[in-house]
Amino acid sequence: MARIRPSQALGLSEHVIGVRHRLGALQEPRFRLLWTAQSLSSIGDTMVPVAVAFAALALGGSATSVGLVLAAGLVPRAALLLVGGVWADRLPRQRVMLASDLVRGVSQSVGALLLLTGSAHIWHLGVIAAVHGGAAAFFVPASTGLVPETVTAARLQQANALVSLSRNALGIVGPAIAGLVVAGYGPGWVYAVDAASFAASAWFLVRLPVEGDGRQRESFLAELVSGWRELTARTWIWASVLYFSISNLALACFFVLGPVISARELDGARDWGLILTGGGVGSVIGGLLALRLRPQRPLATGYVLVSVGVVPLLLLMRPFPALVVGAASLLSFAVFDFSATLWTTTLQEQVPRDAISRVSAYDWLGSLVFLPVGLALTGPLAGWIGTDTTLLLAAGLLLVCNLAILSVPGVRAVRRHDSGTPVKLVPDARPT
Repeated sequence: MARIRPSQALGLSEHVIGVRHRLGALQEPRFRLLWTAQSLSSIGDTMVPVAVAFAALALGGSATSVGLVLAAGLVPRAALLLVGGVWADRLPRQRVMLASDLVRGVSQSVGALLLLTGSAHIWHLGVIAAVHGGAAAFFVPASTGLVPETVTAARLQQANALVSLSRNALGIVGPAIAGLVVAGYGPGWVYAVDAASFAASAWFLVRLPVEGDGRQRESFLAELVSGWRELTARTWIWASVLYFSISNLALACFFVLGPVISARELDGARDWGLILTGGGVGSVIGGLLALRLRPQRPLATGYVLVSVGVVPLLLLMRPFPALVVGAASLLSFAVFDFSATLWTTTLQEQVPRDAISRVSAYDWLGSLVFLPVGLALTGPLAGWIGTDTTLLLAAGLLLVCNLAILSVPGVRAVRRHDSGTPVKLVPDARPT
């Protein structure tokens, strides 16, 4: 039998210690409960879009019907984000998340019942999607505000990376599992799985201790205005939110024109699926990077890195083979996810704890506001000026946005909360 030399054993031990160190946030009981709840609620959510599409088609709908049902979930989510942000700062955040899970669990249970009994109509799917999206508008800002309350400051970025990592990993396997369930048993069972995931999430949130901040409450409108002032008082926040709005407008071209080019000039759905899979794997890699790397200037580093997002847009112009575009998609989504974790962590570190959910809601609203516009206008614009010109215009807009945001002194000046060392990208130190 082969022996392990002492030097090999020492190296293995150091590796295990390093891994445990990077997963250290899960050793903190409150964050472990929160992370488990969020991961469970993500399981069904990654599966439902597949079920929605095939349920709508099975009920006699068309591609337009599928789009309208999906939009029915997006519109109330965007409309209620600011309301959700205010209430997440007014009430214990875990209770806001718990209520959101319960509402979404009930709505998905109704959807499962209607589909499994053959009683569903397309308008039912739209109403259920609207309720789901409206409840999510409360969950997201509450979750952003609660993470710093459940983990020590030194592990905050690590905690955000773990949340992102579990969500993105499920985003890869969830749709594949949903496809098998829909094909074998019907979309109603996917709705049932989603409902069960919300019930399981709620069970863990109930176990999370409730902590109030004792802050005197103002009127709803006053707190909404107060959150806006927290945002506008920091140039790096409002400039970044503006950047997200415009850059998402440009990135919408990738998701609209990508499948069109794949169908016309590549090998159709198979190649587009390969490209999207590359993006999904890249998101997981981005989460892994965020577990290890902690740049001293997180925002400047993130905005420099996301400039590679222009590469998939440019590669679609020729187009290059799907493997090449998929590799570029992997790289782009890796840096997107890594940069998003840096952004969330910086927001949680720099904004007062009692206002973080409201500021986060404004951030999410800004990120979403132009995305539907980009999705709706990309097709007509490509028909008017051509597909390649539209992609080149989107790539140019993204580059201009990156140069503009990096020119803002306040963005470049933001440093990691515990930073006191020269500017460089450094890995987490291993414990000795």
